Amino acid sequence: MQQQQQQRRMFTAALLALVFILAAVSTTEAGKKEKPEKKVKKSDCGEWQWSVCVPTSGDCGLGTREGTRTGAECKQTTKTQKCKIPCNWKKQFGAECKYQFQAWGECDLNTALKTRTGNLKRALHNADCQKTVTISKPCGKLTKPKPQGKFHLLKAA
Repeated sequence: MQQQQQQRRMFTAALLALVFILAAVSTTEAGKKEKPEKKVKKSDCGEWQWSVCVPTSGDCGLGTREGTRTGAECKQTTKTQKCKIPCNWKKQFGAECKYQFQAWGECDLNTALKTRTGNLKRALHNADCQKTVTISKPCGKLTKPKPQGKFHLLKAA
């Protein structure tokens, strides 16, 4: 008889544990409400169109650019943005166009210039850049080869 009572207590305890676990799981699931999907508001605002960066002073460094966009319901249709023009870029091709240049070519003895070609690497803020550019520079001094060896010839007087 004592064995039957012990089995009933264990059965009751197991049943209570199961009820407790089910209650806990259902409470947790009830707390997780499904998030309503956000309504996608269609905007008639166009993409921002940016002017070229204008340096504050000089021809490179910090500056500003103007942005505009169209749309009847846009809260903002113009804005100003800070920008920076790197001082090591070739400004003759546009301050917002970065090129990857090849090695300098051989010196053209007729013009005393050497040239190299650059391919567009990056255009900042949708700048209108040439795909390929060519630059030239003076060849510099043509040096004579130095004599090799340990001994120098001396002129006899």
